[in-house]
Amino acid sequence: MRKDENITRTRIKAFLAANGTTLTDVVKVMNERHPDEPTTQQNLTNKLARETIKFSEVMEIADILEHDIVFKKRNRSQAD
Repeated sequence: MRKDENITRTRIKAFLAANGTTLTDVVKVMNERHPDEPTTQQNLTNKLARETIKFSEVMEIADILEHDIVFKKRNRSQAD
């Protein structure tokens, strides 16, 4: 992986696109869920660019899109 590659941003943006939605749509739902703690599309964009997004925010994005985050043990080859 290149040093300048932002894998967090790339993966989340691809996840949103694969689900036919945008960050703006997700922010709208987040603000409906948390009216006392509103956020903006620009705020989340900045967090993705800086790679400072919280795991709880990633989990909420997945929840909004009706997905679960699953940790799965990798299969290792016999040679390892």
